[in-house]
Amino acid sequence: MRRAVAVVSAGLGRPSSSRLLADRLAEAAGNELRELGDEADMRVVEVREHAHDLVNNLVSGYPSPELRGALDTVAGADGLIVVTPTFTASYSGLFKAFFEVLDLLDHDALTDKPVLIAATGGTARHSLVLESAMRPLFTYLRCVVVPTSVFAAPEDWGGASAPDLLARRIGRAAAQLAEEIHRRGARAHRDPFEPTPFQELLDGG
Repeated sequence: MRRAVAVVSAGLGRPSSSRLLADRLAEAAGNELRELGDEADMRVVEVREHAHDLVNNLVSGYPSPELRGALDTVAGADGLIVVTPTFTASYSGLFKAFFEVLDLLDHDALTDKPVLIAATGGTARHSLVLESAMRPLFTYLRCVVVPTSVFAAPEDWGGASAPDLLARRIGRAAAQLAEEIHRRGARAHRDPFEPTPFQELLDGG
C-alpha cells in the first residue's frame, strides 16, 4: 500500500539542523515502511516558506493557495514527522502557528494520525521540550504520538560515538512510526468544506 508521510520542518535558517534531522528521520521511516511492504511517499513542508502567509491567515482567516496546499499535505498524510528548533524551552512560534492554523481550519485534521516528534537545540538540556511541550501539543490535537522522540544537540552531530547514538534513536523512532502507519488502513479523506448531509445532522453526526 502506498503511504504518504508529511515531514514538517520549522527550521529558520537555510540550511538548518532541524531540516537535517527531518531528512534523516524521513529516510529512516521510508526504509522501515518499505521493510513492512509499503511504498513510502515523503512530502516535505518547510514552514519558513509560509511564514508571511501564516501571519496573514491568522489575521484574515483565509489561507493563501500555497499555505492551503501545505496544510492539505499534512491533513491528508498517513503519518507525520515534525521537527522544530527550541526557543525558550518550547517549540518555535512559527511551528505553533502552522498547527494552530491547521486546527482552526479543520478541527479533525490530525485526529488519530501517527506522529513522530523531534527537535533541535543548542544544548542537550533543551531536550525536555519534547515531553513538556511537543507531546502535550499533539496529544491535545488528538494525534497518536509514538513513544520514542528524537532530540539533536550540536554534540549529537559530531564526536566519536555521537552519530551512532543519534542514528539508533532515529532508527527506533522511525520503526515505531512505520509500524503505527502500517497497521492502519487507508485514510478516508474528506473535504473539510463539504457540507454535512442533513440526515447525518438529524442523527447527531
